[in-house]
Amino acid sequence: MGNNALIIGAGPGNSASLARLLNREGYSLHLAARNAGKLGSLAQETGAMAHSCDASDADQVAALFDAVPGRIEVVVYNPSARSRGPVAELDPAEVRRALEITAFGAFLAGKHAAGRMLAQPAKDGKRGTILFTGASAGVKGFPQSASFAMGKFAQRGLAQSMARELHPQGIHVAWINIDGGIRNPGRTEPQDRPDSMLDPDEIARAYLGLIQQQRSVWSNELAIRPWLERF
Repeated sequence: MGNNALIIGAGPGNSASLARLLNREGYSLHLAARNAGKLGSLAQETGAMAHSCDASDADQVAALFDAVPGRIEVVVYNPSARSRGPVAELDPAEVRRALEITAFGAFLAGKHAAGRMLAQPAKDGKRGTILFTGASAGVKGFPQSASFAMGKFAQRGLAQSMARELHPQGIHVAWINIDGGIRNPGRTEPQDRPDSMLDPDEIARAYLGLIQQQRSVWSNELAIRPWLERF
């Protein structure tokens, strides 16, 4: 109960690798997804508690944090959504929903994570870590991807603002730019481009590196790219 890690938007790829790694590191895991039923095997493997939560719903996010007992050391926010197409043809309702999940949901998670961590005593000068899973869309907007760019730029701005506010209070906040495709289950790489996708286990190790950073060198952003990425 005293070493909790909460992953919001858990699934079979990047977040599953992170859950397994944090379990090996001794964290008590809580996994949240809109459909908690899909988390059964991962929860059993890692000894995690599975929670149902629509990350864009303020009441559900508040209830999620209430369901995590004791000290929260780590909160990771993964969810995002997009409505792809020419900007002149986008459905406003779909764009609003994408922003609610990617940006507003990140705010809700950050708000409750900060509130819990500020209320708990510091250990070695640290009260906890809050990580937001970003994307290259938060650095550069791509054509026919306006809603995703808006959401990720907003998420990145949220993380920057929170870092400047919360770092001096002992809470490490960082935004991770996942700049490349992830080798999730069911995705394969071309034979002529080995290791051209990001390994989710190695992404998890990068997240753990942020969690374990000493406060004199806290990073508030990290870009992760495969070695064949064209800058």
